[in-house]
Amino acid sequence: MTTPDSGDVLATALRDWRPPTVGTVRRVDPWQSAAFAALLDAPAPVDELPPLWHWFHLLGHPAQAEIGEDGHPAAGPFLPPIPGRRRMIAGGRFEQWAPIPHGGELSTRSAVADVTVKTGRTGEMAFVTVRHELAVDGRPVAVEEQDVVYRSEPAGTPPRTMTRPAGGEPEPAGEWRRSLATDPVLLARFSGLTYNGHRIHYDRPYVTGVEGYPDLVVHGPLLALLALELPRMYAPDRTVTRFSYRLTRPAFVPAVMVSAGTAADDELTVAVAARGAAPSLTASVQLAARLHSDGRDDRG
Repeated sequence: MTTPDSGDVLATALRDWRPPTVGTVRRVDPWQSAAFAALLDAPAPVDELPPLWHWFHLLGHPAQAEIGEDGHPAAGPFLPPIPGRRRMIAGGRFEQWAPIPHGGELSTRSAVADVTVKTGRTGEMAFVTVRHELAVDGRPVAVEEQDVVYRSEPAGTPPRTMTRPAGGEPEPAGEWRRSLATDPVLLARFSGLTYNGHRIHYDRPYVTGVEGYPDLVVHGPLLALLALELPRMYAPDRTVTRFSYRLTRPAFVPAVMVSAGTAADDELTVAVAARGAAPSLTASVQLAARLHSDGRDDRG
């Protein structure tokens, strides 16, 4: 982990932070897959998890007394000790080399891989990368890294304000396309499926008055999953072996989120944007012949 040797607020807060390694074990129940597919009005996967759908299975469940003012736990193994902590997903990477079947015992070994403090035009930001090593029935199957950005905004800090995009931007280009209309009900359902209490997704007075956004914020992980719906829809005989994504700007309800991209050989470049706005997520996807749990692939 790296932080600059300075008196900056975030660097000082993080200098002695030593987060632990955490293990989690869950049985992969098909109910969660069916529930998320229903939210998308899409067919449910039959035998195994699509990429990143393990998010619905490896959930913590903090006690209500542990929840902080923003709806997240006030403390946790990977939550940095930053005063007035504000949190947003910045992006991530995922690599998978074997399926995660329904009914399997999914385990993960998670740890903070890197901490970096940066200063930009909007002030100090701490980027925390958490690495998850996934295994099924003791056999390694995938690794994920998620980048989370934190700011320090203690009580009394004037809220940063962000306006809704003016509109008029062209939709993302691509032959493969998928859209999803978002509203407060859809955001509430996704928050429930991911056990996410962050108030920016359901509490309009909080998100506008405290965090300075113009309306409820569409979940970053939902945008990543919407990008991954393209290979699931258009290339069912292929499997995702690598996925890298970057969240570039928030999206706000009500909005129709458009995911679009074009595959060239085994690579797919995707952008996800609110209709009329610039992309909120950009991603790259690496595809390969589908590998089944018995070692066969779809080439024969």
